[in-house]
Amino acid sequence: MSVASTFAFWAAAPVGGAGGSIPMLLPLLLIPVLYIVMIRPQQKRQKQWQEMLKNIKAGDKVTTAGGIRGIILSIKDDVIIIRVAPDNLKMEVAKNAIASVTTEDAGKD
Repeated sequence: MSVASTFAFWAAAPVGGAGGSIPMLLPLLLIPVLYIVMIRPQQKRQKQWQEMLKNIKAGDKVTTAGGIRGIILSIKDDVIIIRVAPDNLKMEVAKNAIASVTTEDAGKD
């Protein structure tokens, strides 16, 4: 059997009846699962992060995405001035660079 005749044999073969439609529908069935497992949790984290940035105020302890920890001195539009220990160094940081906030109330357990 030549390559061309083998290809013609498989091309003319019938698709396996009722069982052939399930593999074709599998990607469509996986889309909701993908949304529930991957996309929705990411959107939820994004909303929590935006809410956290909206509620920051002077005096909050923050950690930047680069790992710098400091206390917020002032907040402008998209810039935050933080004081970094031990030399009380003042740094200007983009608001979007804030990774987490620790308020005074959260530290008391």
